[in-house]
Amino acid sequence: TKEPEPASRKEQLSVKKLRVVLFALCCNTEQAAEHFRNPPRRIKRWLRRFQAFQEENLASLSEGKYLSLEAEEKLAEWVLTQREQQLPVNEETLFQKATKLGRSLEGGFKISYEWAVRFMLRHNLSTHTRRAVAHPLPKDVEDNAGCFIEFVQRQIHTQDLPLSMIAAVDEISLFLDVEVLSSDDRKENALQTVGTGEPWCDVVLTILADGSVLPTLVFYRGRVRQPANVPESILLEAKENGYGDDEIMELWSSRVWQKHTDCQSGKGMLVLDCHRTHLSEEVLSVLSASSTLPAVVPAGCSSKIQPLDVCIKRTVKNFLHKKWKEQAKEMADSTCDSDILLQLVLCWLAEALEVISDSPELVQQSFLVASVLPGPDGTANSPARNADMQEELIASLEEQLKLGEEQQRRETATGQDRSQAEESADPEILHQLFEGESETESFYGFEDADLELTEI
Repeated sequence: TKEPEPASRKEQLSVKKLRVVLFALCCNTEQAAEHFRNPPRRIKRWLRRFQAFQEENLASLSEGKYLSLEAEEKLAEWVLTQREQQLPVNEETLFQKATKLGRSLEGGFKISYEWAVRFMLRHNLSTHTRRAVAHPLPKDVEDNAGCFIEFVQRQIHTQDLPLSMIAAVDEISLFLDVEVLSSDDRKENALQTVGTGEPWCDVVLTILADGSVLPTLVFYRGRVRQPANVPESILLEAKENGYGDDEIMELWSSRVWQKHTDCQSGKGMLVLDCHRTHLSEEVLSVLSASSTLPAVVPAGCSSKIQPLDVCIKRTVKNFLHKKWKEQAKEMADSTCDSDILLQLVLCWLAEALEVISDSPELVQQSFLVASVLPGPDGTANSPARNADMQEELIASLEEQLKLGEEQQRRETATGQDRSQAEESADPEILHQLFEGESETESFYGFEDADLELTEI
């Protein structure tokens, strides 16, 4: 039997709105807007409303019926590592993992959308945060990040490593649903940067602390039937059955890193993630021959201390997604096969790489914000200063890649100018705006039809 809701919670968001907000936190606001057919500005308003409610009702929010702090830290670490591996974090996977962690709790684990949204916010797990470097990680992960930063900065100082030999390498995996690609509608959902199974393409990015961008290696799972027009900034490897993790690193070592170090002198350092990266004997041999020390980022730490994660990788993913979405609308009634899509992706990737290569200061500052390099005076920047710099870097690169312009035009067309008035409206009017929706808490077993949102 449900206990009656306390009066202080009458302004809580409904289950339907909480589900939309959770979707936005797990993925992003744009995807939530598409999936639930609601304007992004409305979803952002719901999130602000929830945060305001949470701040006003801290005393009444009991944690005893939910996971312990230790269990929540483990769940937060799981979310971070899932994202590092480009595996899906959504309502279903989050609740399944939380339920496993809560099985040992006496009396069971009370799971709800309200708890899930508060969990995501409490641990700063929103995908669209632009100040991730200032957010605390789960305790064990934070300790590992601190040890890593201390290690790399000490090695750079004691070995006197040149900036041209300090590199960061990371992958962007692209997943393709061939069935959706060949359909007459929903083509924009065919290409994703999160998925399970074997990627359709792996894009291996490499940047240097001196601001340079090394050639990007693209691994294509398939046979290229027609010779691809490969831009100069990209190296293409194609094989019908795809490439294993060892093969990817071995080819990258020989085709990109070795060619770079042959033109350099002195020792080097390579910052790379621990996920999907196996340092085989062949890779270690190449690194050793070029006196390069592998600095492996601990699991769950990439959002703060991997230079490519600070700004570049997320923005490139958003850019590719935006370009494909635009292209998919244009070819809604025409056919598009894997070869055509590959050529498009190579062109879009080259476009983004040109912008990044023309912004060496952005690349340099990515190493600084990630704390791989100490500040100009030899000491680390404060977390707040690094967060300010991260926000500036993301805004700068997005502006150069013209990200956000379409959304701004759309929001202006749908009356964004009225949003300030809505925010400051009479609370009674807001209450009427949202009245009539169930305030009942729920589990994730609802069917989409049961939770279909009506346009306001």
